[in-house]
Amino acid sequence: MAQAVEPIAALTPKSRVLFQGDSITDGNRGRSADPNHILGHGYVFIIAARQGAAFPVAQVNFMNRGVSGNTVRDLQKRWAKDTLELKPDLLSIMIGVNDSSHGVPLDEYEKTYDQLLADARKANPQLKLVLCAPFVKHQGGPVPEDIVARQKIVAQLAQKYGAALVEFQKIFDQATTEQVSADYWIWDRVHPTYRGHQLMADEWERVVRAYWK
Repeated sequence: MAQAVEPIAALTPKSRVLFQGDSITDGNRGRSADPNHILGHGYVFIIAARQGAAFPVAQVNFMNRGVSGNTVRDLQKRWAKDTLELKPDLLSIMIGVNDSSHGVPLDEYEKTYDQLLADARKANPQLKLVLCAPFVKHQGGPVPEDIVARQKIVAQLAQKYGAALVEFQKIFDQATTEQVSADYWIWDRVHPTYRGHQLMADEWERVVRAYWK
């Protein structure tokens, strides 16, 4: 079964792959070296488990430093320790839904996010970046304007830094039908169910595989 997994060129042998973000990335991860819990129980775990099992010789090192409740302000405070010092070869970030709920101004969100990316690329000019746009459950109505604005900012930053852009909102919207409600995929306003995390893992892999062929 593992041999049927399609490789991802960006996950080069011995590379260090770091996931950053808020609670969706955190996935209730452990804070010790215990390998049973170190990656949490969300999309990060699914990606790492699938790729790690299929290609053990590659010895890719997957790391998770998502922290529940974080905004770009929080990322900025811990960026040196939790990102730069870990020396990732590929950095995946998803941040923004808490910025929206906590009222972080759009211009501050963009400026801070931009600086984080600039610092990461300066530390490693060859760094591969994956930017994941924030999303929300919105069955029965449009995506809130503030979230849409932050999605656009992330898309612009992805273009500026030559990053792969993962648009999770689209996959959740497409998966929500008359037969399958949004609750099936996202249990509250922002946190995916285990089924939703599987959708995220599949989409992350699809986008990253296609971006670095």
